[in-house]
Amino acid sequence: MKNESRGLTWFSYIAMFLFAAVCIIPFILLISASLTDQDAIIASGYSFIPQQFSTAAYTYLYERGSDIARAYGVTIFITVIGTIVGVSITTLLAYPLSRKETPNRNLIMFLVFFTMLFNGGLVPSYLVYTQLFDIKNTIWALILPGLLTNGFYVMLMRTFFQTTIPPALIESSQLDGANEYRVLWSVVLPLSTPLLATIGLFTSIMYWNDWQNGMIYITKPEFYSIQNLLNRIMQDVQFIQGNLAANAGDAMQQMPSDSVKMAIAVIGVLPILVAYPFFQKYFIKGIMIGAVKG
Repeated sequence: MKNESRGLTWFSYIAMFLFAAVCIIPFILLISASLTDQDAIIASGYSFIPQQFSTAAYTYLYERGSDIARAYGVTIFITVIGTIVGVSITTLLAYPLSRKETPNRNLIMFLVFFTMLFNGGLVPSYLVYTQLFDIKNTIWALILPGLLTNGFYVMLMRTFFQTTIPPALIESSQLDGANEYRVLWSVVLPLSTPLLATIGLFTSIMYWNDWQNGMIYITKPEFYSIQNLLNRIMQDVQFIQGNLAANAGDAMQQMPSDSVKMAIAVIGVLPILVAYPFFQKYFIKGIMIGAVKG
């Protein structure tokens, strides 16, 4: 039995090592390609070690430094505000649905579940946000459409409250004079930190990586998020390479288009990689939610 347990442990280590390598190797290739000269990429393709080191891609992006800094500010703002408001709305909706005394909770839960299966489509959504809410070309166009787009989080949080928070604990708090808001703030939320951190992490990644809302609702450059700006820079590079290179001379033909694409990806994903370790311990606890209890 001991040998079998040891063999299973080593197998688990090897499997996790291979899985980690599959996740890490593309990032190494991405960073290497962003630091490789354009001619070397054309001649030899991508490699894990730059065959001809060059920072031309980052120099090209540095020339757009003020735009990138402003876009980072916009993205940080919508990520922080969107995550806080989104998690708050999810919590305030999930907690009443977890209480048996809430009237019509089954109907409300059905409506939440219904949004996971169907939606009105792009055109109705565009008309609602631009004509009814009038948020086109405002910062709220990057926040509001993403606040209640995932009913799964509501269902997950409701189930967590029902199965993890002891009803006796809530009842004893009420007997001590605590109202519903006090029970939620002082009893339920402190016991739900791993779940809140996990949902907050997923929500923040969604806001950070969101480019669709910007493409639909934003046309003013001052409201571009980092994903929208980098996407437009890449489109500019492709346009120049595809339509103007033939008449723009050798300098334009040497534009590092491939390495710029890789550098754009590095700039877009780097902040999330830096922030993830701070959420890791909560994330590990959060993914255990729903495990079978012995």
